[in-house]
Amino acid sequence: MIARARFALLMLFSFFTFLDANYLINDHLISPKAVDVVEKIGNELKSKTSVNGYLIATNDEIKRGVSVYDYIKKYENSLSKPYVAIIFAPNSKRIHLVSSDKELLNRLDKGTILDYAIKVIASEDSNTLQSKYDVGLVQAYSEMADEIAKIKNVKLESTIKDSGRTLLNIVNFLIIVGSLIVIWVYFIRPIFNKRK
Repeated sequence: MIARARFALLMLFSFFTFLDANYLINDHLISPKAVDVVEKIGNELKSKTSVNGYLIATNDEIKRGVSVYDYIKKYENSLSKPYVAIIFAPNSKRIHLVSSDKELLNRLDKGTILDYAIKVIASEDSNTLQSKYDVGLVQAYSEMADEIAKIKNVKLESTIKDSGRTLLNIVNFLIIVGSLIVIWVYFIRPIFNKRK
């Protein structure tokens, strides 16, 4: 009974946290702690640059061939212009960066921003999918906000600084080491064993 009451309180807290979110549209893919970080960064980004930064984490399936700009029309009433948004749809295996300002979007390093999410979420480790979504998407959102701030010649205090870049470098290093081990075990070592 106590466990059910705790679960109900947690769900109620989560519900109100998501209702209070201004910069996150979330189908319960991201935890309340991550929501707080996104909101803090989003508020500072808006106040210093007048650009709204959104993170849309959805369970919707965005069919291949459907433009994310067509998909985002679903949220037109929730998004204030000018905006830049990360759209994450794991059921469609899609992640995109979109903006109401094409010039601003062209100045952003889309690959670097999205790599923060992709590398963490795709990594094979013991972390839960929930924690990978939290870390990867918050890192990507933070990098997006920092890049927008740099373009607007301001500095944000609430973003995740070099720790995010360090994390990405560690993940990259682990992927490279893992790939080398796989190549050694499955390709190179059998060749040496055959020659003996």
